[in-house]
Amino acid sequence: MGHKVHPNGFRLGVYRNWEAKWFAPDKEYKPLLLEDVRLRRMLMIRLKNAGLARIETERSSSALTITLHTAKPGIVIGKGGTSVDQLRDELEKITGKRVRVTIQEIKKPELAAQLVAENVAAQLEKRIAFRRAIKQSLMKTMRAGAQGVKIRVKGRLGGSEMARVEWNREGRVPLHTLKADIDFGQTEAKTTFGRIGVSAWVYTGNFPTEAPPKPAAAAEEPADAGVPVGVAIGAAPSPLAELVQAAVPAPAPQPAPAAAPAPVTAEAPVAKPKRATRATKAADTGEKPAAKRATRARATTTEKSDAPKAPRARATKKKE
Repeated sequence: MGHKVHPNGFRLGVYRNWEAKWFAPDKEYKPLLLEDVRLRRMLMIRLKNAGLARIETERSSSALTITLHTAKPGIVIGKGGTSVDQLRDELEKITGKRVRVTIQEIKKPELAAQLVAENVAAQLEKRIAFRRAIKQSLMKTMRAGAQGVKIRVKGRLGGSEMARVEWNREGRVPLHTLKADIDFGQTEAKTTFGRIGVSAWVYTGNFPTEAPPKPAAAAEEPADAGVPVGVAIGAAPSPLAELVQAAVPAPAPQPAPAAAPAPVTAEAPVAKPKRATRATKAADTGEKPAAKRATRARATTTEKSDAPKAPRARATKKKE
């Protein structure tokens, strides 16, 4: 079976930072953790219409700093800063410490997964069809510059008696890629026929990674023995290089190597010309070949030599 992993917790300490930055010993950890949870719940309820996407807390020995990431900073600040002052006083009464509130504006709320989920939940509470609400949110998020978005709703969709899960996705959402910047948000839509859970994943690219340092350029090796080490060939030598080159004695001239004997190559065998025939002779001279005679007659010569023929010598075997 698949084990679902929270995308934000999966990347904590690697590419994503913690939302609560404080440390406490064993005895103080539990009350501070419960206090942190109560503060977050109170802020989410009170600033429900302000487009609150993320809350960061940072504790010191005597103070508490709360950073609010909101899409509508005007609602949080109020007219003349009155809303922020009232919120600060209320937080100081709950914690008993000095509280500092910092507000950061979200320039593109369509890329914040928590705001995307809250937008879909608000449409479901107004009895808009869940498929239409999901499609509209997907289109807005992709137009804002996201590389991928996924929205899932779960519950009694459309007022049906049996709960089911429906989801849709645009682009790509690589949940297994650790360096992928995936924002995750979830909320609930309170309808007349029950609560419907809404989850949203928004993929905006990869986290920026630091480029590895470039290795130092190594000195080029000299192509000639007369060029000092560390001096590039063709470049103007520095005064230090000239001193080094003057101190090093020039190499003795070496005798030129003797010319190597020419390699003996075997001559290719000459092909013997073929014996000329009557047909080839006739073709060369342009004459028609003479017809063969019926009888085999030897050509007679008109001039005969008067010298007698020498007798043929017979090979005789010596008797042993």
